[in-house]
Amino acid sequence: MHLPATPICAVLVHVDDWRAGLAWYRRAFPSGKTVNPDGGEWECIEVDGVQIEVVQADEKVPSGSAGTVVYWFTDDFDKRMEYLKSIGAILYRGPLEIEAGLTICQFKDPFGNLVGIRGPRRATNRDA
Repeated sequence: MHLPATPICAVLVHVDDWRAGLAWYRRAFPSGKTVNPDGGEWECIEVDGVQIEVVQADEKVPSGSAGTVVYWFTDDFDKRMEYLKSIGAILYRGPLEIEAGLTICQFKDPFGNLVGIRGPRRATNRDA
């Protein structure tokens, strides 16, 4: 039995077009590796032991921002924030300074889902 690297093994992201969603998430997480679990058409992305599974939205689980937000750690908050903006993510909430010198914020992906980032900011580029 293969055990996951972290207690969280997968995050499902529901979108109207899973192929377009997968393409966007590949850009959003360029360090991720493509995984093809069964050798078929369906693929996902693995980032630091967590699979991002982009799946077709349906009547039970539509795409959108009404649920859980997964926060991804970054060692350069400002750089990651600017990168996500450059590929079409819309700043939704934050940035907000939290404990231990870290900052968080949420973005809407092009499909209406939320993606969170958390990490340290460069001291010279903080919001007023």
